[in-house]
Amino acid sequence: MYQRAVAMGEEFRAKGVNVQLGPYMNLMRIPASGRAWEGFGADPYLSGEGAYETVSGIQSQGVQAVAKHFINNEQEHSRTTSSSDVDDRTQHELYLHPFLRSVQANVAAFMCSYNQINGTYACENNATLNGLLKNELAFQGYVMSDWYATHSTADAANNGLDMTMPGDIFFGSIVSYFGASLVLAVDFGTVPESRVDDMGTRVLAAWYLLGQDSNYPTVNFYGHDPVNLDPSDEHLDVQGDHPSLIRLIGAASTVLLKNEGNILPLDAPKSIAVIGSSAGSNSLGPNACLDRSCDDGVLGMGWGSGTANFPFLIAPLDAITNRSKVDGTKISSSLSDSDLGAAASAAAGKEVAFVFITADSGEDGYTVEGNDGDRNDLYAWHGGDALVEAVANVNNNTIVVVNTVGPIIVEAWIDHPNVTGLVWSGLPGEEAGNALVDVLYGVYNPSAKLPYTIAKNMSDYPAQIDTDSSLSTIQIPYSEGLFIDYRHFDAAGITPRYEFGYGLSYTTFEYSDLSISGTITPGNPKTGYGASLDSELHENILSVSFTLQNTGAVAGHEAPQLYLSFPASANEPPNVLRGFDSIYLSPGQSKTVTLQLSRYDLSVWDVASQMWMIPSGSLGVNIGASSRDLRLKGAISS
Repeated sequence: MYQRAVAMGEEFRAKGVNVQLGPYMNLMRIPASGRAWEGFGADPYLSGEGAYETVSGIQSQGVQAVAKHFINNEQEHSRTTSSSDVDDRTQHELYLHPFLRSVQANVAAFMCSYNQINGTYACENNATLNGLLKNELAFQGYVMSDWYATHSTADAANNGLDMTMPGDIFFGSIVSYFGASLVLAVDFGTVPESRVDDMGTRVLAAWYLLGQDSNYPTVNFYGHDPVNLDPSDEHLDVQGDHPSLIRLIGAASTVLLKNEGNILPLDAPKSIAVIGSSAGSNSLGPNACLDRSCDDGVLGMGWGSGTANFPFLIAPLDAITNRSKVDGTKISSSLSDSDLGAAASAAAGKEVAFVFITADSGEDGYTVEGNDGDRNDLYAWHGGDALVEAVANVNNNTIVVVNTVGPIIVEAWIDHPNVTGLVWSGLPGEEAGNALVDVLYGVYNPSAKLPYTIAKNMSDYPAQIDTDSSLSTIQIPYSEGLFIDYRHFDAAGITPRYEFGYGLSYTTFEYSDLSISGTITPGNPKTGYGASLDSELHENILSVSFTLQNTGAVAGHEAPQLYLSFPASANEPPNVLRGFDSIYLSPGQSKTVTLQLSRYDLSVWDVASQMWMIPSGSLGVNIGASSRDLRLKGAISS
């Protein structure tokens, strides 16, 4: 996570860009959510670690990071005309946490979201901007609006907005809610001059924090444009050796979900069939669609303002074909999703058949194959289920490769006896094909774990996209509270197809010797300014150690996970993630792994006292390979 962020920071800085508008850290409350692919998944702890490492990496290069979208922006439908109605405890324990971690990373800026929160627009919401962010989290940087997300002058300024961004009073308006309007508000006394001083101080604080006042590179405006309109503006290639890092990240983030008979890694097969349009390239080039708003060829990223142009995009078919030359493997292919006869013909009699399927989503404002930002459902696009079945019916080693923005329902074919493998390739970026080949051929031993739950039915998830349309504000109640994703599945006793945190390897790992040391002491819970960032609250007080051994024949990484089970009186989900690591082990090698827990990790938000409190009773401490594969279980009393 950190290496990726450093690389992005290097590219932004080299282009002379002062502010990177990310990272995105809204949670995958709803698996069909259009922009969830930009974030870190469905768990607040995981998203918090992703946010912390990403902010730290970007800002290590002197580039300002922006924590977005603050807050409760978990769907694209009606994002500007809806109110996310969230209770105080859920807000603190789930949705605020990644933003808290961003403040701990000293993030320069926040971006407030389009939606309302409990009836008030996010960019003029006193409870969230001043209350949560600037008071409880003691944030010292500045808050910018999203584009067209400012709705007032005095209310926005007084309630915490420091900078308004383009798109203001109406589309194409030359009059802003800030600028001259803000000057008038100060003159009329509706906005104190001290508030404007505070705005300027916060913006300048971020500028000086990152050292942008001295020797910062010149902006290269036309770096993305093949036709240089300004002869004095030099084109800069800022990638450096980043393709190799992107390839590594692509392999490291590939999740192996099914591998019957150890069909993978491949061992010099005589013949391979490659099926599906997403195994190939977009015939018009990887950047043919505005902000990637199409699903044609290999799916390297979703769509919307969070995208960038591909300098190149390696298709899986090309990468597999290149690798096949080493073994003399014969490759046949069918890149039509609809011609099931051609797919079956290409796959019949081949030693292995790969079927590539996708599901795409992105930002509101783009409609792609009838999907307005959010996905309409959780099924594979382009008739992917039928394509898999057509191939599996004629080939007894059918391996499905999924490039997707989130979970899809795989029940139509996952138990087919000829579907021997399932490779969750996610959104791997420009090195898509090469990263996949590294996993398929065992150059990289897969080690990634699912950052969300894959259900058997769409209705198994606790929340769905609200597609209502109304002239009045649409109310979106977060009535599931703390119980999103695996927390809901565990509490409701629903068996998923693949649980949160699940992922296979080409080797095996054994967990043993759980040890919990330390004492649970409550400390002195605080309220008021900076209370949720109090150093005593975040002091580590428990140490959890265990032994991890590679018991197989292949070197690789394992990602052990720590889940807490709170006392029943706390009314928490059965298990909540509070730690993880990535451990590399050679065959037979053992390591002692230690994870730390702070008072904050052990606390729940007490609404009555407005403090983080450690509930009394027995606290379960569980270590495992996924949220439902808990190998070691211990307890400690508070």
